[in-house]
Amino acid sequence: MNKKSTISLMNNLLDRITISSQVCDGQPVIRGMRITVKTILDYLAAGEATENILKAYPKLEKEDIQACLQFASRTLERRIYAFELAS
Repeated sequence: MNKKSTISLMNNLLDRITISSQVCDGQPVIRGMRITVKTILDYLAAGEATENILKAYPKLEKEDIQACLQFASRTLERRIYAFELAS
């Protein structure tokens, strides 16, 4: 996979994350469902396997979990960058 394909894949993954004040009080969720990004990240942080998360949430797809990780990475990247500018 070349760099351009990787960037395209990353952007497509982020399309799976939605934010609406009408769903879960505006928290980032997966594809408009009431499954928050934080919920999935909490499972992953606790060491839960992707396969077990998919079994617990049958409507999820593997790409949804990847999107959560990508979203967290991008969010953290922006916060660190903003913090560095403020220093």
